[in-house]
Amino acid sequence: MGLKIGITGGIGSGKSYIAKVFKALGVPFYDADNEAKELMNTNPAIIDALISEFGKEVYDIEGRLNRGYLASQVFRDKDKLDKLNAIVHPIVIQHGEEWTISQTFPYSLKEAALLFESGSYKKLDYTVLITAPIAIRIARVMQRDAVTREEVLDRINKQLPDEEKQKLADFTIINDGSIPLLPQILPLHSQFLEGRKV
Repeated sequence: MGLKIGITGGIGSGKSYIAKVFKALGVPFYDADNEAKELMNTNPAIIDALISEFGKEVYDIEGRLNRGYLASQVFRDKDKLDKLNAIVHPIVIQHGEEWTISQTFPYSLKEAALLFESGSYKKLDYTVLITAPIAIRIARVMQRDAVTREEVLDRINKQLPDEEKQKLADFTIINDGSIPLLPQILPLHSQFLEGRKV
């Protein structure tokens, strides 16, 4: 098992794109958000807890997660969102740790939107924060998700501000569409390949 690197960024920062660049360099990659979606459909402990907390309607007749229903339950209710996160995050974190142990590359990447909020960054060797100006982030998400500016801002305001994340991050990559990305990514890749702790 090599170094454990976390990669995160607010909605619209382009963290998934940056993660794909690392992946193209051959780096093993764990997408916590996608894994969470999968585990919500397959993990019995999560399924039982979600039904107990949100009712039988949280799964459809085929046993698949009813995302629309769940979203409507947690969208404007912070207590319910906190309960959802308390059910899902510990199991995803454990799943990610088991995946990391099985890797043989000099380092592995874990991408998670709530890396700092969930506390999972504490178990990593380094964290990389992807940032972009707020106007660019809003435009990206509006285009990607076909949502309004207000809906994007609502999502952004639910996340820890970049200023707070920067205090916790070891490295920052600026993804503003004008500063080249590879000169920011390749030195980190070289350093992580050597397994160096700074």
